[in-house]
Amino acid sequence: MKKALRHIADYVKNLDKAMLALCAIMSVFSVFLLYTMNVSGISAQVTGRQWRINALAAAVGIAAAMVISAIDYKFIARIWFVYAPITLILVLLLFTPLGRGVEGADDIGWLNLGFMQFQPSELLKIAFILTFAAHLSKVGSRLNEPLNMLLLCAHGAVPVFIIMKQGDDGSALVFISIFLIMLFAAGISWQYIIAALIAVPALIWFAWNYLMQPYQIKRIQILWDTQMQQDEILGIYMQQYLGKKALGSGGIMGLGLFGSDNYTYVPELDTDFIFSYIGMTLGFVGCLLTAVMLAVICLKCLSVASAAKDTLGRLICIGVFAVFFSHSIINIGMDLGVMPVIGIPLPLISAGGTSVISMYAAAGLVMSVYSHRHKAEHMFYSEKND
Repeated sequence: MKKALRHIADYVKNLDKAMLALCAIMSVFSVFLLYTMNVSGISAQVTGRQWRINALAAAVGIAAAMVISAIDYKFIARIWFVYAPITLILVLLLFTPLGRGVEGADDIGWLNLGFMQFQPSELLKIAFILTFAAHLSKVGSRLNEPLNMLLLCAHGAVPVFIIMKQGDDGSALVFISIFLIMLFAAGISWQYIIAALIAVPALIWFAWNYLMQPYQIKRIQILWDTQMQQDEILGIYMQQYLGKKALGSGGIMGLGLFGSDNYTYVPELDTDFIFSYIGMTLGFVGCLLTAVMLAVICLKCLSVASAAKDTLGRLICIGVFAVFFSHSIINIGMDLGVMPVIGIPLPLISAGGTSVISMYAAAGLVMSVYSHRHKAEHMFYSEKND
């Protein structure tokens, strides 16, 4: 009994309370925003269901993060053969009748199990961070050997290829970001970086002319083609146009949260364009504070990475940083009109239970690295067993 109490006290003492508090604050903000959307009646798509799901997902996510933080990240990485195949199978099930899309979306990203539906690609991101961090940690100083680099690229290509076949361009871009940022942090040679930069123009030309679908090209072209924007104001550009209009309509302090005659209707306001809602209701100040909070979470990941006791822990934190950073940049970029609309949620804020829980699971991994940065014996795992 005394030993159990000592472990619990030790766990609480070493818990990364700052990371947990930052994520919880964002969830409270999210639930509040979704609640005000429902009350104001800005969109028939936004009901009381969204804020209730996010509140429940946040509660589940907090519990998951606390449990994950109590388990040594080395043990979690070591049992990759349990969760990696499961997440891959779940994603592959999207290509069966169990997979379904959302109205207006181009991908089949939701797995319908009858009693529930969720996005398995969000879980795959967590599995990829762990497996890729373990792979990079294992090769260590031999990272830049051609064979190891080839195997690492194959490791990164698997989820990207599957997600692209699924049609989820946004998640594929996030996987590419995780892969590149983790590879850079692991110490990839500048020779590879320079070679990649030289090859990029040719790869872009090839993808543009032979791989990308017409609608994908159009989504990118419309970002700078003002004539196309005018021609498509009621077509493909409508959502982004309304999002930018809503974002700018709030001015410095916003129009208020509980209803206004000047609100701008934007499709998917609770998910892809929730940053536009923040700008419309809370103004530039609200957008700035939101961006600052997301930046602080990203910096917290990097801070824990710098204090990690080994390469594995450092790379896991870098991978989680890459998820929060890429999601934030892509989502805010969509709302600002500098990125194509590719369906990426704003971390911990956009409506969506799977996304919220996966972000908390990712935060839990950072918390695990923080909690186990010094100790040799932990609540659920002991290094003496190594």
